[in-house]
Amino acid sequence: MTKISIIVPCYNQAQYLPHALQSVLDQTYTDWECIIVNDGSPDNTEAVAGEWITKDTRFKYIYQENGGLSSARNAGITIAEGEFILPLDADDRISTDYVVLAIAEFKKDSCLKVVYCKAEKFGDETGEWLLPRFNLQRLCIQNLIFCSGIYRKSDWKRVGGYDTNMVYGLEDWEFWIAILKDGGNVFRLDSTCFFYRVKGESMITVLNSNQLQISKEIVWHKHVAFIVISNEYLLNELSRQEKTYEIKLKSEKFIINLLTQKFFGFTLFKF
Repeated sequence: MTKISIIVPCYNQAQYLPHALQSVLDQTYTDWECIIVNDGSPDNTEAVAGEWITKDTRFKYIYQENGGLSSARNAGITIAEGEFILPLDADDRISTDYVVLAIAEFKKDSCLKVVYCKAEKFGDETGEWLLPRFNLQRLCIQNLIFCSGIYRKSDWKRVGGYDTNMVYGLEDWEFWIAILKDGGNVFRLDSTCFFYRVKGESMITVLNSNQLQISKEIVWHKHVAFIVISNEYLLNELSRQEKTYEIKLKSEKFIINLLTQKFFGFTLFKF
C-alpha cells in the first residue's frame, strides 16, 4: 500500500482534537501515519495527544514553539514518511472512506496533483459547504479548495512548503496556487468526506481587513504573473457570454486594473 501522512496541527484546540483523531483512526485505509503538531499550545494538547499515541502507534507527536499554522504544518510534513499528505485541522473531521477513495484516484491518473471532496459544515452552522467547482483561472481570485485536500509530499517540497509569512490566514489559497499554477490535474470526489467545524470565533473570522489585505498582498507579490494572465483569460471567456455577464466582466476588468496599477503603474481598461 501507499502510505499517507495526516498532519494535525493543534493550538488551543485540545477539546476538539479527539474527534479529529478518531476520524483518522476510523479510516478504512490502513497505511497511514498521523503526526500531531503541538504549536506551542497553552492548553492540554500534549496530554490529549499522549492518549492517542498510546492507543495506536501510527499516531506520532511533536512539539514546537508557537510559529503559526503554516509553520506547524511544515514541521509535521518535514518528518512525514508518506508519499501523500493530508492536512487536517484539529477541530475538523474526515469520513472513514476519504483516504481510500482519494488514493484510488491518484492511482488512476499520474498527472493528478490534488484530490478533494464535497464538504459539510457542523457546529454553529450546518449544511453543505458549497464551493465553486475547481478552475485554475478562478483560483487566482478565490480559494476553491479547503485545507484538507490530499497531495504529494514531493509537490510540497518543490514549492518550499506552506509560506510562513502567511500569519494572518489564506495560507491554503497561496499553497494551492503554488503547486497548481504550472499545471496538473485536480479531482473532486463526488462524496462528502470532509466536515468543517464552524465556531463563533475562528482564525478567519477574527481577522480584520488590514490583516486580510496583508495576506492577499503576499499572494499577489508571489504569483502576480499567474494572476494577471489568468484574469485576462477570464475576461476573454466572459466577453463571449454577452450581456448576461456584463456586470461581472466589469468587475473582472476592475480587478485587472487594480493588479496592473499596483505592480506595473498603469491601467488596462477605461470605463
